[in-house]
Amino acid sequence: KLLYLLLCVAGTVLPWSQFGPWAMNHGLDVRQLVNEAFSGKISAFAWLDVLVSAVVVLVFVVAEGRRLGVRHLWAPFFGMFTVGVSLALPLFLLLRQIRLDERSTEA
Repeated sequence: KLLYLLLCVAGTVLPWSQFGPWAMNHGLDVRQLVNEAFSGKISAFAWLDVLVSAVVVLVFVVAEGRRLGVRHLWAPFFGMFTVGVSLALPLFLLLRQIRLDERSTEA
C-alpha cells in the first residue's frame, strides 16, 4: 500500500511540475494546449497513448471496483480529470488493495 501511495504522490507531482508552469504562462488555453500536445508525431503518439490508457483505466476502475466492492470509486475519476492516468491508476490500485485486505480479514 505504501508503494501505491508513493506512486500517487509521484504521479501527481511529476506531471504538475510541467503543467503548472505552462498554465501559469498560458492560462487554461485549451486550443494552445492541444496544438502543443499534437505539435509533432512523437508528442501526438504519446498523447494518443495516454488517452487510450485513460479509457482503459476508467473501464478497469468501474469493472474491477464493482466486482470487489471497492469504496470511493469517484476518487480515481477525480484523479484522472485533475491529474491523469499517473494518479488515477495507482490511486485505484491503493483503494483496491485496501478492499482486498478488508476482505481477507472478513473471511
